[in-house]
Amino acid sequence: MVGADFILALRRMVAEPTQTNYPDAVLSDYIEAWAVRDADGLKPTDIGWTPTYDLPAAAADVWEEKGAAAVGNFDFSADGGNFSRSQVHLQCMQMARHFKSRASVRTLRSVVEPGEPEGS
Repeated sequence: MVGADFILALRRMVAEPTQTNYPDAVLSDYIEAWAVRDADGLKPTDIGWTPTYDLPAAAADVWEEKGAAAVGNFDFSADGGNFSRSQVHLQCMQMARHFKSRASVRTLRSVVEPGEPEGS
């Protein structure tokens, strides 16, 4: 399990101050999914790795989940009032984009393999 300071930081980023919707163990899983190389360049699987996580990427994942839960909300009017519940989904997706833009840059290595010869 990740340290409490990482969990508290993620709680602030995703506006979840209590464990009602997201217990510490759930947020810990989100954080661990975004383990990255430490300041010495060690990978999470290396011996001596200092726990280092991409918290903005984890926050983006939580915001996307929160947005998915709100996708069914709809706007309505009742008793002279207008209720714009659909805004919740939009705002969650905006927060997800916000944190994705602050996440660490990821790279992929592509390997070119020879294709099938023509005419076969």
